[in-house]
Amino acid sequence: MISKHPLMHNNFSKSDFSEVKKLFNKKNPILTQSKKVIEFEKKWSKWLGVKYSTFVNSGSSANYISISLLKTINKNKNKNEIIVPSLTWISDISSVILNGYKPVFVDINLNNLSMNIDEVIKKVNKKTLAIFITHAQGFNGLNERLLKFIKKKNIHLIEDVCESHGATFRSKKLGTFGLISNFSFYYAHHMTTIEGGMICTNNKKIYETTKILRSHGMARESKNKSHENRIIKKYKNLSPQFIFLHPTLNFRNNEIGACIGINQLKKLNSNNQKRKNNFNYFLKDLDAKKYWKNFDIIGSSNYAFPVILQTTDLKKRDHFESILKKNGIEFRRGNAGGGNQLRQPYLKRYTTNIRLEKFPNVEKVHFFGYYIGNYPNLSKAKINLIVNILNKINI
Repeated sequence: MISKHPLMHNNFSKSDFSEVKKLFNKKNPILTQSKKVIEFEKKWSKWLGVKYSTFVNSGSSANYISISLLKTINKNKNKNEIIVPSLTWISDISSVILNGYKPVFVDINLNNLSMNIDEVIKKVNKKTLAIFITHAQGFNGLNERLLKFIKKKNIHLIEDVCESHGATFRSKKLGTFGLISNFSFYYAHHMTTIEGGMICTNNKKIYETTKILRSHGMARESKNKSHENRIIKKYKNLSPQFIFLHPTLNFRNNEIGACIGINQLKKLNSNNQKRKNNFNYFLKDLDAKKYWKNFDIIGSSNYAFPVILQTTDLKKRDHFESILKKNGIEFRRGNAGGGNQLRQPYLKRYTTNIRLEKFPNVEKVHFFGYYIGNYPNLSKAKINLIVNILNKINI
């Protein structure tokens, strides 16, 4: 038995806490959204390679606001469908539903756990407004065919990069290809702000609207004085400080999270490289007869080790899980979001005539797919122990 192997370990450093302490030691410190949030947003934009970023309280909020933004730019009300993956976090699908759009599901590929592009293209029709792609578990989900297709069809691309900070396509970071992209800074991800998320874009108008939607829909949050003055002039009977343009909520983050984020960003590239090295080393000696190994690792940036069993025997799967538990190896079955979203009860009233046999790859991951922890200070010796345990399991 190896020592306990959690999904995440030591994602905060002493220097993170030192930066927070400096904030607390200031005379009359401001802890709600202020200068540190702006600084983090600018530094994140520079790291990613986009013009604008908006710091929010979670990756889920980033998902929700991104889909809300589509309502402000969608002039064709007949376009009400958004193509989504069947393997993703619930907030991607909930964001589509809660904003009044219809989710259209596609199966995934086993080699990158992302949308099957052939299916995406087949399901595009006159009602398709956007494609909401999830770059799952650190893998790139894009290809040239999709990018050329959506440009030709004038379909919006929204990128969920919550699990793939630093992953690339054509040596360019994911999160820079779509109209809008989302990131999460939850504790278990590549970097953390305790809880937090980021919305990124190169479109100034979308950026300004993002800031409005982040904070109760208040016009003054855009920080565009000419726009704000036009709104004040239009609504003369309202207090200039309290003009609410959209029905939304408070999704702001705070100075503490921004402080940690600024500090964590300094080591993100080096930590990502360590995780890449760990994943390559993990795959090297993994038994291909027992586990899927044909992942597309070009440009990947994995914060966890994906594990997909070759077997389709549920008893062998249960045996596999019992061995992991016995050896203190924490895991999540179903990979991102618990597997096939189409099986979840919240979707029952929104989907009809779903034929699960049409989604064989996500079904495989749902029943026989897992992830286990991959963190920067994970040693080769411990990876060897984990691989040895996996390879000895009788499946």
